[in-house]
This record gives sequence, structure tokens and C-alpha cells, in this order.
Amino acid sequence: MGISYTTDIETITQEGLRDLFLSVKWESGHFPSELLKAMRGSHFVVTAWDEDKLIGLINALSDGVLTAYFHYMLINPDYQGKGIGKEMMALMLDKYQGYETKVLVAYPNVVEFYGKLGFKTAAGTTPMFISDLI
Repeated sequence: MGISYTTDIETITQEGLRDLFLSVKWESGHFPSELLKAMRGSHFVVTAWDEDKLIGLINALSDGVLTAYFHYMLINPDYQGKGIGKEMMALMLDKYQGYETKVLVAYPNVVEFYGKLGFKTAAGTTPMFISDLI
């Protein structure tokens, strides 16, 4: 398997985003046009590819100085467990290595994965949302 990684958002298509997001059963996959706009509006995006198939993505929103928030991190289930998420996060953490705070919201089933990458839960905090997609 020859997985490649890029930060070039011009390679991302609506169809690729739709297929990737729906592969993990995320409702946002039903809004590929908006997802593409979101990726173009992100501070930084890393994607993983199997030839011309988008199989993974992570994006960051940032103030450009102190804080980076990793909003989306997803891998097509057919490719999970192969180190792709770890590699994409390593590229992202390298990009933001000088930032004081790196934040993400994790579902319970992936807390252990993110813990291995250095993320910790913070006592006394609760993630909060206003979203029609939850």
C-alpha cells in the first residue's frame, strides 16, 4: 500500500470529501460543497491518499500564534489501524510545534489513541456544541 500525504488543498474534491466523511458515517458528508469551503478556509490541512482516493484528512483552525484547534480527523475504515492517523497527526503537530495550546474534541472510543499522541483530558472542562449535525 503506497499511501501519500499532502498539504495541497487543491487536490481535494467535493466527491472525495463526501465519500470519506460518509465512510465514517458523519452527517457532514451530506454537505460536500460546504466541506470543501471549510477545508479551503482552514489554517492547515493534511490529507492521505491511496493513489487518487482520499482516505484520510485532518484540518486545523488557528489564531496563527498561540492556539491550534484540530477540528476534523478521519480515516476511511478500510485504512484504519495502519498508522495513517498517527502520521497525519505527526505532520500537524510538527506544523504547530511552537504553539502553546493544541486542542481537539475526541469521541470516547478514540481518547486512548489521542493520549498516545500526547493529548490529555483536562479536569473541569466539558466540550460544548451548538450543531445540527450531532
